[in-house]
Amino acid sequence: MHERERHRIILSAVQEKSVVTIQDISELTEASEATIRRDIAALHVQGKIRRVRGGAEAVHPPQLGNLAGRPFRVSESVNIDKKRAIARAAVDLCEAGDAIIINGGTTTFQMVHYMAGHRMQVMTNSFAIAEHLVKHSKNTVTVPGGAIYREQSLILSPFDNDAIRNFYARRMFIGAQGVGPLGIMEADALIIQSEQKLMHQADELVVMVDSSKFNRRSSLILCALDRVSVVITDDGISEEAARMVENAGVRLVVASPVTQLVKEDSSSVA
Repeated sequence: MHERERHRIILSAVQEKSVVTIQDISELTEASEATIRRDIAALHVQGKIRRVRGGAEAVHPPQLGNLAGRPFRVSESVNIDKKRAIARAAVDLCEAGDAIIINGGTTTFQMVHYMAGHRMQVMTNSFAIAEHLVKHSKNTVTVPGGAIYREQSLILSPFDNDAIRNFYARRMFIGAQGVGPLGIMEADALIIQSEQKLMHQADELVVMVDSSKFNRRSSLILCALDRVSVVITDDGISEEAARMVENAGVRLVVASPVTQLVKEDSSSVA
């Protein structure tokens, strides 16, 4: 990853979490901790962040009320080739005229690049997905009511009187913070509440996660593995993780990273 991109990720991360560790940034950027220390030192000298023991903090603390989990713009470029491969495999499951639900996330967002030629009925709580599909496809797009969380590009509401209960879908596509023996994990209770409402409106649940998510855990369980119909991941999945999915009676789809670049419209939400 280029230095400029690493710096962008570091600046976005500290604005959302106030304080981030060297280890966190190293994981986000896939760069060595020595490289991240140099990046933090450079940004500190420029006055863009403050260097602290073991990490960095924001010069101006972020506003309160953000959702847990990484901001959309921070995560979007992480494992991008794997996310595109997974997204392409997800769209391959769809047929013309299908009604589908796409939950917000950086992996599910990549589906939009393969949906331009489709004509489906799509409900999404992702502002980024909705905007892209409206501008660059002929799919019909429905969004639920609620507040827009800018950092995650999500539309969420704690109330039941939104458009969700009036939409029926053949499949729902979601990402996740982690996947383990206890099930699909997320980091924020409000996100889980929204996802569970959406799940009730779909026959099948398709989980889209890159192989690193099988090594991650979160404090909140969205659902058990046996609620999932399909897991789509990349070819970096371990044999142990693959057995876990298949032993739960879940169909496993392994996608090879996309070799050709997807032409992304400059108007896409980042």
